[in-house]
Amino acid sequence: MWLAIGVAAVGCYALKLAGLSLPERVLAHPVVARIADVIPVALLAALIAVQTWSSGASLTVDARTAGLTFALAALLLRAPFLVVVIGAAAVAAFVRML
Repeated sequence: MWLAIGVAAVGCYALKLAGLSLPERVLAHPVVARIADVIPVALLAALIAVQTWSSGASLTVDARTAGLTFALAALLLRAPFLVVVIGAAAVAAFVRML
């Protein structure tokens, strides 16, 4: 297990170092800049999807979906961040209580 952790740590460091070692002209290219802007959004969306709808090796729809739906609606209505988080938690808790 420690070997896998060490290999992952070295791999992450090497990837970060490779990004820092790129010449400025590569990073200034519009396509590279656009991709670099959208990658964090895609990773966050994937993380949210996995944490919301996965249960072990299967997919499930439960109270987390209701909480996420509330959060999406609140964000579309431009609610403050704390309202989004607390409201989503409250909706999920209420659905679980039912």
